[in-house]
Amino acid sequence: MLYIWHIEKIIKDTLEELKLNINVESSDKLTAPMSYNVSTNTIKFNYLQINGYSAKINLKIKETENNFVKLILYRELGYYLEFRKNSRVLKTLIYGEEQEKEQLLAEIEENAWEYGRTLVPENLLTAYDQVRELDKFLLKD
Repeated sequence: MLYIWHIEKIIKDTLEELKLNINVESSDKLTAPMSYNVSTNTIKFNYLQINGYSAKINLKIKETENNFVKLILYRELGYYLEFRKNSRVLKTLIYGEEQEKEQLLAEIEENAWEYGRTLVPENLLTAYDQVRELDKFLLKD
């Protein structure tokens, strides 16, 4: 079982290693394992959600708890990179029409995985790709 302090340390150490200045917060109200908020430049995490997600996915990929947290963090960092590289995203999400927003959200999701993958160390690439595939199946359930 991963505890709040342990997850927070993994996230902060990884951000420091990547030289990224992003805030980190724990939130028991978050309905996802981890989330990036562009307006506050904050990675939020819910340790219970992370443990539940790990129980569903980590059985198949067999990574350490530390590496598992990093794998889901890299995806969230993909959102960070997407918002930094694509300034139209926020305007469209706020002022765009519903169909435009829907299409953009799908694009952001895809880009987050791709941008996140650019940060993944070589030894975790296969596991990252596996998490990505398994995540698609979990979304269908």
